[in-house]
Amino acid sequence: MRLDPQYWKLVRDRARNLLPIRLRCSDRHIRARLNLGGNWNFAKLMTKHLKNLKSFRRVAITSVIAVAAYASFSGSAFGQQAALSPSPAASPATVKASEGKEGKEAKKVVEQPKPPEPRFKLYGWIEAGITVPFKHPIDNHVFGQLWNDRSYEPLLNQLSVVGERALDPNATGFDWGFKAWFMYGSDARYSKANGFLDLVTNQRVQPDFPELYGSLHIPIPGTLGLDLKAGKYQDPMSAETLDPRGNVFYSHSYIYNFGVPENDLGGLATLHVNKYLDLYAGINRGISQAFSDNNSSVAFEGGFGLNLLDGNLTTLALTHDGPENPFDNHDWRYLNDITTTWKVTKNFTSITDLNLIVDTINSGKWGGGVAQYFTYSLNDWLQLGVRGEIFRDSGNFYVAQFRANNDFMHFLRGDNLQPGFPFDPSNLTGGETTYLELTGGVTVKPPMPKPVAGLLIRPEIRYDQALTHRFKPFDQNTERNEVTFAVDFVLEF
Repeated sequence: MRLDPQYWKLVRDRARNLLPIRLRCSDRHIRARLNLGGNWNFAKLMTKHLKNLKSFRRVAITSVIAVAAYASFSGSAFGQQAALSPSPAASPATVKASEGKEGKEAKKVVEQPKPPEPRFKLYGWIEAGITVPFKHPIDNHVFGQLWNDRSYEPLLNQLSVVGERALDPNATGFDWGFKAWFMYGSDARYSKANGFLDLVTNQRVQPDFPELYGSLHIPIPGTLGLDLKAGKYQDPMSAETLDPRGNVFYSHSYIYNFGVPENDLGGLATLHVNKYLDLYAGINRGISQAFSDNNSSVAFEGGFGLNLLDGNLTTLALTHDGPENPFDNHDWRYLNDITTTWKVTKNFTSITDLNLIVDTINSGKWGGGVAQYFTYSLNDWLQLGVRGEIFRDSGNFYVAQFRANNDFMHFLRGDNLQPGFPFDPSNLTGGETTYLELTGGVTVKPPMPKPVAGLLIRPEIRYDQALTHRFKPFDQNTERNEVTFAVDFVLEF
């Protein structure tokens, strides 16, 4: 190893200080200090001796320098060795804390960001259920309930397959999407639209496309953008939907059965004014009207939505207005609904559905009511739910049951008004009645292996009563109340 000249100078100076004798004399000084007289030979001898002594001095200095250099180099090496030697053992607490910190740092390094989910999704579900009245109805029908109207009969409600590219809710530029939902099941008897697979079969289980639409997001300065939807889609009114995964119960409320549009064919625009306010406006062919229209008229739908408390409190207020009666394009029907969802805590949710419908036919027929839901999640796999509802049908106009599989579609099309259409006494209404409905149940979500996405099991007990004493709508118009037990299973994939 090559050392710096300054280093050598420092070593030389230290070595000189270590010498016990400093020899700084010359021959002349010796001769002056020693009185040798005339014995010059002796003087020469002494001079020679002193010269040898000077040589010894050089050797001594060189030796001391070498020893000092060795010592200095050895000290530096020893310092390096000491730095590399292990330190005394740390305490367990120190080791644990160090390991925890290093583990967290290693975890941060190892963890990789999750890849974004694919925009296109293909998914589906199978729903099947059964409804059991405590008293067996005469005609095997459960009055007041359309989707689970068959008594003691297992139903394949839905076999649904959905292909979807949803709009990005955080999109700041243009975005597009679509949804195609095919369904095969008994629910199709009431989900279909006039002129689109409406009478393709008269079986209990039927095909349908509940939704076929395209969507577009358009950025608008000063707002969060405009969403456009065009095609066949589920109407956004009500606290319940045709998709069973978003419902609290298997059975549906009177409001969902008789107080709101089920599906629309048209266009709907949603302007996101800001993070708190959305505005809705659209045009469609009318309630459950598609490529045929029972009165050749269009309907308007509009309203607003509020998003408060960081999304924990939402309100959707909509109105759907237009002629709806077959072969009648001058009497309008106004369907109004306000749904408020409040997530009170992480586990507790309150849903309030207010409904009012008015039809101007025959001096006016009005109906509507309120449904209140409470749900509480005990854990990730068990949720409790209750629903209480009062619904008024003031003109014996809205609440009904339909015996045959296609009777609802025949009434929607206006076939029952045609000469020669057969009369069926089991197609009943309930009179000018105020209905009370109380439902309680649980939703069980057991863990499932892949590729099953989930399983919902929803048993419920429901009580219905006619609060108007002069009408008995249940069990072929013979009873004022009805108690049912029902359960459905929804397998997601």
